[in-house]
Amino acid sequence: MKFPVFVIPLIAISCFLALFAPQFNTDWTIFFHKSAPIHPSLSYSFKREEFHSNTSVSVAADEAAAAANVSVLSFSSPPPPVNDEKQSLQLHPNRTRVNEDLGETATAINGVIRNVSNDSSYESAVKVRARRQREYTKLERIEAGLRRARAAIREAKFLNQTQDPDFVPSGPMYWNSKAFHRSYLEMEKEMKIFVYEEGEPPLFHNGPCKSIYSTEGNFIHAIEMDSQFRTKDPNKAHVFFLPLSVAMLVRFVYVHDSHDFTPIRHTVIDYINVIGTKYPFWNRSLGADHFMLSCHDWGPEASKSVPNLYKNSIRVLCNANTSEGFNPSKDVSFPEINLQTGYLTGFLGGPSPSHRPILAFFAGGLHGPIRPILIQQWENQDQDIQVHQYLPKGVVSYIDMMRKSKFCLCPSGYEVASPRIVEAIYTGCVPVLISDHYVPPFSDVINWKSFSVEVSVDEIPNLKTILTGISTRQYLRMYRRVVKVRRHFEVNSPPKRYDVYHMILHSVWLRRLNLRLR
Repeated sequence: MKFPVFVIPLIAISCFLALFAPQFNTDWTIFFHKSAPIHPSLSYSFKREEFHSNTSVSVAADEAAAAANVSVLSFSSPPPPVNDEKQSLQLHPNRTRVNEDLGETATAINGVIRNVSNDSSYESAVKVRARRQREYTKLERIEAGLRRARAAIREAKFLNQTQDPDFVPSGPMYWNSKAFHRSYLEMEKEMKIFVYEEGEPPLFHNGPCKSIYSTEGNFIHAIEMDSQFRTKDPNKAHVFFLPLSVAMLVRFVYVHDSHDFTPIRHTVIDYINVIGTKYPFWNRSLGADHFMLSCHDWGPEASKSVPNLYKNSIRVLCNANTSEGFNPSKDVSFPEINLQTGYLTGFLGGPSPSHRPILAFFAGGLHGPIRPILIQQWENQDQDIQVHQYLPKGVVSYIDMMRKSKFCLCPSGYEVASPRIVEAIYTGCVPVLISDHYVPPFSDVINWKSFSVEVSVDEIPNLKTILTGISTRQYLRMYRRVVKVRRHFEVNSPPKRYDVYHMILHSVWLRRLNLRLR
């Protein structure tokens, strides 16, 4: 049988291809990629065949795509022509742009991170996804909580006031009672305080509780016993408390009559250096989320020992004198309370206005520049304005005189703060503030003008005219407001909601809300 002449060349070509075909396998694939428009389905089939022996695509990702009934390979438009970039692809299949496009498409549609590697698995895909997710720091989480609190406080004035079983602030004694109430509730829900444990008593973690500086010791004791606001984890804290007592520094470090403040200054510097070295939080904010508390006259001076403590930190001070650097936007004014026995027994309460025959009362020594003017102008001058340096012993008590008076004069001494302000509130006597550069306690929340009288030093000669010019109706309003606002100045052991301890915390909370750390 004769074969056609053209069959012999065909047999020769077939034998040639059979012998040398394996070495052109990969080159054929490359040739296809170069020569034809890249259709996704064809490209994907070649890729899977090529990678079977070298690399594997995450099976979990493919299964996820199938489960979602989404084809990562289907396109609604015809495949694009080959561009120059795809024509210059390298010889390594796992480096091709086709593979990258497929991986990106699968990720975009299925939300699955696809990991192409020699040992790829579901666990490795999860790890890659975790690495790519946004990791929020603990500080960022704290700041997010504060943003939510700010938003809730801003919205509070448009909503009905939240009911509270203990107390619902209302009335003109507050600048905004709804905002204050919501802020207080947010404080109870969110605020955490870290108390540094460094330092030894009596200079640290201690303070007087039975003197004119009693609020230092009372607050230190209350915050260290507090299980609601105190946290042992500094990473969860919104603010950090420096538990030093200036009153104790003056008593145990300062050399009496030496007029040398250096030992106190060195003690404060050393303490800040210790916590700044041991913890990262002081240096992180330059002290802006830290606070100290002092009712001693030298509290502001002690804070100047460390520049960042003075300029950045929240200083809770009785001596809230703006002429000496007190900054109401970051510092807190709190009341000076003279607890001679450590308790309020016998202080609270007084008769009704109809049983208060004295118009105004003051008794005290020549202390500071204002009181001599008051004494010189009014002592023994008018029965309605009872002004004395010292009361006759055994005749009448100081507290009884306040209870018999409609108005109680509260002039500043050498420092702007005076315990008479709180004593007047305790006894139901409308306080008359006579001072310069003084920021009254909690005045960011409390409207002092609604229940007190402010008189400048220059107006001391006109005291009677000013006080008698207040109508009976207006005085009765002020009296009732004094009685209502008294709860914010009371000292309780243990503390009660909305008392002076919690009002101090709330003032610190407000300053922290005004601070944004990054």
